[in-house]
Amino acid sequence: QVQLVESGGGLVQAGGSLRLSCAASGSISSVNVMTWYRQAPGAQRELVAIITTDNSTDYADSVKGRFTISRDNAKNTVYLQMNSLKPEDTGVYLCSVRGITNQLGTFLSYGQGTQVTVSS
Repeated sequence: QVQLVESGGGLVQAGGSLRLSCAASGSISSVNVMTWYRQAPGAQRELVAIITTDNSTDYADSVKGRFTISRDNAKNTVYLQMNSLKPEDTGVYLCSVRGITNQLGTFLSYGQGTQVTVSS
């Protein structure tokens, strides 16, 4: 019922920047917590950043000061601005969105992921 579409990944040199977007669509009444994860090859999925309804944010220690999560509630979209990228930031980035459907049920949806590759 709720679909997420991510965009903005790509190949960038170390020190560069990328901005990821994740747009939710479907039977949405309201969106609550929005989260970005990443998964590097051979590693477990890692929570990168999270933003709540009141715009409170939290980040993995490895990205604090370099990444910024934000949201546009009118567009049901979450963004991840990634600056000063490092090779260890390489991985598949995917978003998740939790909220309420128009039928007043809850949903938790995940995007398909977008590849971020940082070259040294």
